[in-house]
Amino acid sequence: MIDTAPAATAASIKAAHQDADSASLHLVVRDRRLVATDMLLLCLERADGSELPAYGPGAHLTLHPHEGARTRYVICVKLEAAGRGGSRHVHANLLQGTPVRVSPPENYFPLDEDAAHSVFIAGGIGITPVLCMAAHLQALGRPWELHYAARSPQYALPLEGHALAPERVRQYFDDRGEKASFDAILANAPRGSHFYCCGPQGMLDAYKRAAEHLPASVVHFESFGATDLPTASDSITVKLARDGRVFQVPASQSILDCLRAGGVELPFSCRQGVCGACETRVVAGIPEHRDMVLSEGERKANKTMMICCSRSRGGELVLDL
Repeated sequence: MIDTAPAATAASIKAAHQDADSASLHLVVRDRRLVATDMLLLCLERADGSELPAYGPGAHLTLHPHEGARTRYVICVKLEAAGRGGSRHVHANLLQGTPVRVSPPENYFPLDEDAAHSVFIAGGIGITPVLCMAAHLQALGRPWELHYAARSPQYALPLEGHALAPERVRQYFDDRGEKASFDAILANAPRGSHFYCCGPQGMLDAYKRAAEHLPASVVHFESFGATDLPTASDSITVKLARDGRVFQVPASQSILDCLRAGGVELPFSCRQGVCGACETRVVAGIPEHRDMVLSEGERKANKTMMICCSRSRGGELVLDL
């Protein structure tokens, strides 16, 4: 049986491909269980059972599925039929005993433990990070509430067994005609609340519209899947402000991949504009933002950009690299 205690479910998952490095963790699938339609729960451990790196609520793992105290990570992977193949590989091939390489936990969706009140909104597989956040706040005795939406109970991660206070949780299922009102959820929250949302793009868009009147510092969100990025039709010119090098980025290549091919060492993870790892300061030029990390205000300011997916609106881009 997989240990599904709240402390173990903090590791949400984004399947990705990334170069191997010395920090990678070589783990083994100790157990696996289908917990809902298309949702696979995996328990990952070191072969010798030794302790794993720590993580905070809201953290995720970057899983490299095509390679083969705190002693386990429990992650949930949704089968995305129209995805890039990573989730299909996990569901079909990561059987018990299979070796798997992951990068250490990273957190681009941190929790503010000191908020007067925390409101969590999740859709489908997006429950994984906020479930751990809610459990963590409950253990600290801090106030919180959770709103969880899914197509039907069969497509929802079961919340039983996580010892969450049931009076703080409300679920919404499309097949029952139930729909969450983000305007109402935000309006009814106590003064000083922080808000967290993780789910599909449609949910995030509605959440952001409802939260436009709130300070950006209390509005938090993360996506588990990028929207389809428009295909670039032209090459762009990117200059590095620190050493003066100039790169012609072809339409078929991202800024991130072009710079890395040219020998520039850069941090990255998802390569889809959803994690924020490659955020880079813009010195000059106007980015064409295609990420799902920056707020509308941050996009208009054009001070930073996600170079894994965003482009240029014309002219040369100068980056602080």
